[in-house]
Amino acid sequence: MKVESVKRSFSFNGVALPDPGPGLTPEQVKDVYAATYPDLTSAQVEGPEVKGNKMVYSFRRAVGTKGAA
Repeated sequence: MKVESVKRSFSFNGVALPDPGPGLTPEQVKDVYAATYPDLTSAQVEGPEVKGNKMVYSFRRAVGTKGAA
């Protein structure tokens, strides 16, 4: 039996984002990357989805219409 560690990865708009710190929650990671990707401020965290030896979290932009009554 072989034991492997599982690493986290994050994805936004087709861009793979490395884990800035294993001690951060996915919401905190979103806040870290919001400085570079302003659309993340209103995004939702989805996942994790297991792919191989990675847990991949996805950030999905909120979809809506401005000014709709």
